[in-house]
Amino acid sequence: MSKTIRLTAAQAMVKWLSVQMTADGARFIDGIWGIFGHGNVAGLGEALHGAKDDFPTWRGQNEQTMAHTAIAYAKAKKRTRAQAVTSSIGPGATNMVTAAALAHVNRLPVLLIPGDVFANRRPDPVLQQVEDFDDGAMSVNDCLRPVSRYFDRITRPEQLLTCLPRALATMTDPASCGPVTLSFCQDVQAEAYDYPQAFFAPKIWRIRRPEPDAHELAEVISLIRSAQNPIIVAGGGAIYSQAEQTLGDFALKHGIPVVETQAGKSCLAQSHALNFGASGVDGSAAANALSEKADLVIGVGTRFQDFTTGSWSLFSNPDRKLVSINVAAYDAMKHGAVPLLSDAKVALDKISAALGDHKAASPDTAARAAWLDAVTAHCAPRTGTPEGYLPMDCEVIGAVQRATGENAVAMCAAGTMPGALKLLWQPSQGGYHMEYGYSCMGYEIAGAMGLKLASPEREVICFVGDGSYMMANSELATAVMRRVPFTVVLTDNRGYGCINRLQQGCGGEEFNNLYKDCNVEQQPEIDYVAHAGSMGAHAVKARDIADLEAQIAAARGRNIPTVIVIDTDPTNGPGFGEAGSWWDVAVPEQSSSDKKQQAYAAYLANKQRQHLVN
Repeated sequence: MSKTIRLTAAQAMVKWLSVQMTADGARFIDGIWGIFGHGNVAGLGEALHGAKDDFPTWRGQNEQTMAHTAIAYAKAKKRTRAQAVTSSIGPGATNMVTAAALAHVNRLPVLLIPGDVFANRRPDPVLQQVEDFDDGAMSVNDCLRPVSRYFDRITRPEQLLTCLPRALATMTDPASCGPVTLSFCQDVQAEAYDYPQAFFAPKIWRIRRPEPDAHELAEVISLIRSAQNPIIVAGGGAIYSQAEQTLGDFALKHGIPVVETQAGKSCLAQSHALNFGASGVDGSAAANALSEKADLVIGVGTRFQDFTTGSWSLFSNPDRKLVSINVAAYDAMKHGAVPLLSDAKVALDKISAALGDHKAASPDTAARAAWLDAVTAHCAPRTGTPEGYLPMDCEVIGAVQRATGENAVAMCAAGTMPGALKLLWQPSQGGYHMEYGYSCMGYEIAGAMGLKLASPEREVICFVGDGSYMMANSELATAVMRRVPFTVVLTDNRGYGCINRLQQGCGGEEFNNLYKDCNVEQQPEIDYVAHAGSMGAHAVKARDIADLEAQIAAARGRNIPTVIVIDTDPTNGPGFGEAGSWWDVAVPEQSSSDKKQQAYAAYLANKQRQHLVN
C-alpha cells in the first residue's frame, strides 16, 4: 500500500506548488499574492501561514493589480517562472477578470486561485454570492472562464491530484501558455484527505522547444530563397523563446532586415545594424518603407496585431507572401500565412543551416541611419520656448534616454506613451517592457513592481499618464513596503490626451476626454506629488526637461519608488509626419458635420488599401 499524508485541500495545494521546480533549481511558482476574505482566509490563508518559510505570501492592495504584478514578473522572466494570486469570492474574484484577460491576450502564465461558494451548498446564499436563477452550479468565478486558458472548479479535495498537474502543464506549454484559474470552493479548502506522499515529490518542469515539420520547413526555406525583399517581423515569441542572439545572427548572416512589434521590441538592441525599428501604426519611416515593398514578410512569434500591420494596409506589395513562425497553430495560420509550427530559436537555426551562405539584397541602411538621427533631433530639448511652454512626450522620452544607460528598461501600457516609446525609445537588448496586447490602463505601477522583482539588476523606468495613474496606483504603497525601487515618470496632460487626439482625428469634437471638456462643476487640480508621497514614495515635480534628467539620475540611489511628475502638452502626438501608417478606427458613415464627412471619405480611401489575405 502506498504511503499517504493527511492534509486539508488547501495545505495540499500549497505543499504541491512549493515543490514544482524549474531546471535551474528555482520554484516555477515563485510565491503567491493574496488579499484574504471569508472565501480564502480560513482555508488557504491557514495553509499559506503554515508554509510561509518555504512558499512566500505577499499582500497587495487590489486583486487586479496584484495579478498585474505577477503577470509582469512572468513576462520579464520570459515565461520561465510565474506567480500565483488568491482572492476571496465575489468582488475579489471578479477584480481579477481584467488581469486574466491581459494575461490571455499576451500568452503569459499566472495562477489565479479565487475562493468560491460552498460545494455542499448548505449555507447558500453566502455573503457576496451572485446567484444564477437558472444554473445552480454557476458562480461569479465563471466570469473567468473565457479569459483563462485552463479553468477548473475544485469541489472535492482529491480533485487536486488531476487539476494541479493540468494547471502547470498549461502554464509551461509554449503553445497554450496563459492564465489558469482554479476556483477553490471555500468548504473544500478546509476538508482533509489522505493524499499519496508521492504526489508531493519535487517535479522539474521544462519548457519544450517544438521542432518544425519537414514539409513546412522546406516551403519556408524555398520562399526565403526566392524573395527579393524579405523582412522579419520580430514578436514577443522571439523573446519568450530566448532567440534574441539567434535572430540577430540570422538577420546579419542572410541580410534580412528586422522590424519590431510592441512585444518584440528590444529583442534586438536598437544598435543592431539590421534593426529598422518599430513597424506599423506607430512605426518608423525606415521600417514602414521596407514593409511596403516587402515581397516576403516573415513573422517570428507575432500575432500580427493591427498596430503592427497598419490594419493590414502596410504590407502593400501585391506579390507579397506571409510566413508565420509560431508555436501556436492558431497564430501561425492567421491571414493565409504559410505556417511554420515551431519554437522560434529552433526554426531560425534550421532555416539558417539550410540557407547556407544565401543572402538577400542589402536593405537601405542609410534610411535607418537617417531615421535614428531624426529621432535624436525630435527628442532633443526645445530652445527658445515661450513662457508657459509645456514639453511634448517626445521631449520627456529624450530626457529619460539621455539620463539612463544600457541597464535601463522602459515600461508602459496605455495612452500616448506606448506608441511614442515604440517609435522613439532606443533600447539595449531587453530594455523594453510593454503591455500592449490588452493595452490595459492601470497596469503600469503594478507592472513596474513585477518587472523590478524579476530583474532587480536593471533600472526600471515606468512611463504613466495621469489617466492611467488615476485608475490604479495603490501598488505604489506595496512597493514602498517591500522596498522595491523603480522610477515613475508621470506625465500630466490633465485628462486622456491620446484619445482626445484620436477623437479629433476621426472628425469628432473634443468631448469628455480632457478635464476641460468634461461635464464637471469645477476643473480638478490634482497634486500627484502629494498623492504619491502620501503612500511613502519619494515624489517630486520636475520644473522642466533639464530638471527631469537630474531627477532621473537622483532616483538611482533610493531603495523605494520615485515618482517624478511633469506637466506635458496634451495636444501634440509623439511622431513625425512621415512616420506611422493608417489604423482602422471606424468613422461614422452618417453625419451632418463637414469635418466628420471628410474623415469618413478618408476612411473609405484607406480601407481600399487593406490586403487581408494573400
